[in-house]
Amino acid sequence: MKKIDVKKMAVVGILSAISIILSLTPIGNIPIGALNITTMHIPVIIGAILEGPVVGIIIGLIFGVTSLVRALTMPTLTNFVLLNPLVSIFPRILIGIVAYYVFKIVLKASKKVSIASWASGITASLVNTIGVLGMIYLLYADMYAQAFAEMTGEAFKAASVILLGTFFTNGIPEAIVGGFIVSSVCTILYKKKIEKGFKK
Repeated sequence: MKKIDVKKMAVVGILSAISIILSLTPIGNIPIGALNITTMHIPVIIGAILEGPVVGIIIGLIFGVTSLVRALTMPTLTNFVLLNPLVSIFPRILIGIVAYYVFKIVLKASKKVSIASWASGITASLVNTIGVLGMIYLLYADMYAQAFAEMTGEAFKAASVILLGTFFTNGIPEAIVGGFIVSSVCTILYKKKIEKGFKK
C-alpha cells in the first residue's frame, strides 16, 4: 500500500507539473489551421485512467487553480469569468471523475484499452468544454458577451451564439485530438501498469 501511495503521489506530481507547464506556455495549444486546440486537460485524463478518480480530481484541481491564478496575473477583457472557481476549478475536477468511470465502463464492454482510453479522452474533454462554457453562460452571459464584443471589435452577439461557436470550432476538435492523444499514451502505460502488478 505504501508503494502504491508513493506511486500515486509521483504520478500526481509529474502530471500536475505538465499541466501547469501547458497552462503557462504556448505549448498548451496546438495550432491547427485557424484553430488553437487546448491540451491542458489531457494530464488530468491520463492521471485518472492510470491511477483512479482521486488522482484525477487532484490534478484537475491543480489545473483549475492554475487557470484561476493565470486570470488573476494575466487579465484580459474576457477571462474575468475564470476568477470564479465554479468556472475555473469545478469543471476541471469533474474531468478526472468522468475520465475514470468512462474508461472502466468502456474497457469492461470492449476489453480494449485503446478504445476505452479513446472514449474516455473524448468524453472527459467534452466535459471540460461544456462545463466551462456552461458555467460562463449560467453566471456571466450578458457580461461575457459585452466583454467579447469589446475585445474583438465585433458587433454585440448573444452569449449563446458566442459559446456555441466556441464549442463547435474548438471544443469538438479538442475532444477528437484529446481522444487520440490519451489513447496513444494510455494504451502503452496502462499495459505496463498491469504488467507490473498494479492492476486495480
